[in-house]
Amino acid sequence: MFGRLRKYIEEKIEFFKKVKYSLLMDYKKYKQKLKPKTKKGQKGKTKKTEPEHKNTFIKFVVAALAVVVLFAVFNVGSKQQDDAGGVQGAYNNYGREVKRLAREFDISPSYLMSLIMLECSGRKDVPPRFEKHVFNKLKDVRAQNKSDLESISYKDISNASDDALKNLASSWGPFQLMGYKCIHLGISIKDLRGDNSLYYGVKWINDTYGDYIRKGRYADAFHIHNTGRPVPKDGKYRTYDKNYVPNGLAYMKEFDKLFAR
Repeated sequence: MFGRLRKYIEEKIEFFKKVKYSLLMDYKKYKQKLKPKTKKGQKGKTKKTEPEHKNTFIKFVVAALAVVVLFAVFNVGSKQQDDAGGVQGAYNNYGREVKRLAREFDISPSYLMSLIMLECSGRKDVPPRFEKHVFNKLKDVRAQNKSDLESISYKDISNASDDALKNLASSWGPFQLMGYKCIHLGISIKDLRGDNSLYYGVKWINDTYGDYIRKGRYADAFHIHNTGRPVPKDGKYRTYDKNYVPNGLAYMKEFDKLFAR
């Protein structure tokens, strides 16, 4: 129902765009017609009369404004739904596609959804996050002052500009993968940050530590995603946020319930 209503509103908006110019051109004419005329009444008194066009014009303007307001409300509502965070919002935004990719790569969908919650709070519109320290390391590799960064060598980035390195030093997509991971995947940076970011994120996860997930070692999997290493033998997490792994495990229980419906 809402889809049909939105389509109807969009059609009306297009109509008003077409008549906008005509309305502007006729403004002066309407303004003149809206001026009250007078006629003589009984006892020589003047009596004001309203032009017949006034009510029609006012109704037209009110209707146009109403349609514009309705369009704005539905458009903003749709945007808010896409940007909604939280477990349910994340499930609405990514659940269907994540479930499909989880089957394709034989990876727990609840793990993937929990990772999305940890990395971007489940929001659909995810801005990149620039990591200056990574940028500086990549510059050192390019200048041959450093041998490599996670196997990214001088050969891989010798011709990269500073702007290109900034993209490589930024995290992208719902899993917030660092841009330089595109070199590991054999793709371009636009693939990692575009419409296929979810697919390539899952592919990178599968290639890097998918076996941990398939074995049910979820704490290790979360720890690897955040630090590059499994949970240390002493059991102490080395994640930037000490609650990263516990929160991920807790989210998994909530998504298990949603996927079981």
